[in-house]
Amino acid sequence: MSLRVLPALAVAFGLILAPAAARAAEPAGKQPQAIYGQPWNTPQKPFRIYGNTWYVGPHGLSALIVDTGHGLALFDGDLPASAALIEANIRTLGFRVRDVKWIFNSHAHADHAGGIAALQRDSGAQVLASVQGARALELGGADPSDPQYSLALAYPAVGHVRPVRDGETLQLGDVAIIAHYTPGHTPGSTSWTWDSCSEGHCLHMVYADSLTALGSSGFRYSDHPQRVKAFRQSIATVAALPCDILLTPHPDASGFWQKVARRTSDADNAPLVDAGACRAYAAVAAEKLDATLAEERAK
Repeated sequence: MSLRVLPALAVAFGLILAPAAARAAEPAGKQPQAIYGQPWNTPQKPFRIYGNTWYVGPHGLSALIVDTGHGLALFDGDLPASAALIEANIRTLGFRVRDVKWIFNSHAHADHAGGIAALQRDSGAQVLASVQGARALELGGADPSDPQYSLALAYPAVGHVRPVRDGETLQLGDVAIIAHYTPGHTPGSTSWTWDSCSEGHCLHMVYADSLTALGSSGFRYSDHPQRVKAFRQSIATVAALPCDILLTPHPDASGFWQKVARRTSDADNAPLVDAGACRAYAAVAAEKLDATLAEERAK
């Protein structure tokens, strides 16, 4: 995707960009300068994906809960305006917001982390992210090392984030959740894996972070060979993950809703299961990264 289209996309989605420089000038305690429209935050009825894993986000942005048997693990908080919707969906499923004990983040952009501060406050949960992701969350997304820094959208900063190491396994109740660093889209991007079981049959669940090479105007991936090397490693990491059901922060990026539409019921898992989904997702990302680098060289 050309970098020139990013501002137009922001307008199309009803987003007001808050450059980091402008944000830094805001007085302490002021609400972030970002107003979010409806396309990504359209309400979505929550539903079981498989076993102990449910979808609780709006239609355009993923938020997942996993019942560990000793509390809920929530993945992503989406937009600031999504927090109330996510909480309502959790209650609809028969859980309490206070049942959320852990909140995991894919990457610290406002469309995936904007609601985390409110969710943390309302649930009392521990927030977890990669080392660089934790730093970005605590900065409210204002991370100068982010390729999209000058386009960054303001959101409430998240406090007391617990950094997770690459490859670290977190045994939470009956579920082992593994962190896989996948930097590229942001420096702190992280993919998460766990197993969900139903009637003795377990599937490998993958919440693979965004692998799209996007940057602010003036940022060139080709000027940062180490970033490109790390990005390619991230793509290879996702391709190699044990992968039965692929989930992504933007559901459309993995064709999630098309798969859901083919289900005959919440118990019909066949349309969601695709052992090649992670490889396919990674292959598309590799092609897009190559195209971005070629476009930069051409300019």
